[in-house]
Parts: sequence; structure tokens; C-alpha cells
Amino acid sequence: MNSIIIMHNDTIKTALEKLQKNKKRFLICLDDKKYLLGVVTDGDIRRAFLNSFTLEDKIDNVYCHDFQYLYLTSSFSEVCEKFKSEKIDFLPIINKDKKLVNIITKRQFHIMLLENIDFNLSYDFSQFNENTLEHEIYNRPWGFYKSTILTPDAQSKIIIVFPHSELSFQKHAKRDEHWIIIKGKGKVILGEEEIRVSPGKYVYIPKECKHQIINESSENLIFSEVQLGEYFGEDDIIRYRDKYGRK
Repeated sequence: MNSIIIMHNDTIKTALEKLQKNKKRFLICLDDKKYLLGVVTDGDIRRAFLNSFTLEDKIDNVYCHDFQYLYLTSSFSEVCEKFKSEKIDFLPIINKDKKLVNIITKRQFHIMLLENIDFNLSYDFSQFNENTLEHEIYNRPWGFYKSTILTPDAQSKIIIVFPHSELSFQKHAKRDEHWIIIKGKGKVILGEEEIRVSPGKYVYIPKECKHQIINESSENLIFSEVQLGEYFGEDDIIRYRDKYGRK
């Protein structure tokens, strides 16, 4: 957490060096007793230069006093409400003595929800891989999918199949799948059976069962997929035929 802390008597130059190093675009300003005073963003420093401040000026002339923060005892609802603001990308977390104890960013909060981490504001959010959010949407030849839950014992996706496109005829060895059609119409091949699907239709796909979904219409086919099992990697796919030549 030291990489995002600036002391009130540090210089603007020190703040810029820390911003360059931490890649977060913000710093938390503390006094000598580690009490929370305010926050500093790269925007605050740009405005300081426009007002003729120099690199050697103290940061206590620059930091923002009007900012949002949380207590360790703050509720889940309070965090949700604060992060609804487009202007808030991070929230310092303080204890009852108003000393800084943690920090959570909006991206870290979203990862906590995506990975179903128990809500706890003392959690070490810095251990999250923030690239997780960059890769939660995957494009495929037939369309794309968006991950909504990524946990060790279950995963879920929203899958969009483009018009006249289809997933491969495949099976999985280590997971069951549960599909619910949200929008559009198409056809599911489940073993030797063909099932017409439309909004509200539920299809259960057990392990080792060959299956495929085909969008034969001129609009996107959207469905929710819940995976339950012991492993969810994309390499647990055995393809028997594929319109796009994948193995």
C-alpha cells in the first residue's frame, strides 16, 4: 500500500514519481500520524501546474479535501452506492480512529463480485489480478461470451450466438452445463435428440454428453450458461465437428 501513500509535506515531484510507479492515477495523502487527509489524482497535479505551482511545492497545497471514503464497518450497500458514481474510481478505508487501513478500487470491487469473494473491507484487494476484467469478454467465430461468475466450483456466462452461426458439436469430461435461452430461437442437439429452443427454454447437458446449439435465425441468440463441476478450462472441450475448422 506504500506505493499509493503520499505524506502531506512531500513535494509534487515525489507525487508524480509515485503516480508513475504505481500506475493507479491516484495517491492517498496522510499526515505525520497517518491520519487520512485527502486524495491526490493526476488531474489535481495538472490543475496545480496550471495555477503556477512547481515540482518543489508541497503536496499539502494540492491534495483534494472533498473526497469519499469508507469505514471498515461500512456495509456492502454503501460501497455499491458510492461506486455508482462515475467520478469515484477508488475509496480509502479507515478505522474508527480515522487512520488509513485499506483501499479498494472500483475494478477490485467488480472482481470481488465476479469471483464471489466474501465481502470484507479488510481483505487484501491488491492481490487481485485486475486483468481479469479485461478478459471476461471472449470473442469466438460464432459470437462472444461474457463471464458473470468465476469461482473454483462454478462458473457462469452469457453467450451470444450471431445469426446463422453455431457452436461446435462437442462434449465436456469434467463439467455439467445448464442453459436457459434468453432471447432468440434456435436448435440444440443433445446426444441423438434435436430440441427447438426459444426464450425460457431450459436445457441440461450432463458430462460426456455430446451437444451443440445452432442459431438458424436472422437475430442474435442469447442464452445463460451455468457450469458445475471440477474443472472449467476451455481445454475441456472435445470437438466432433466444427463449422470453423477448430480442433
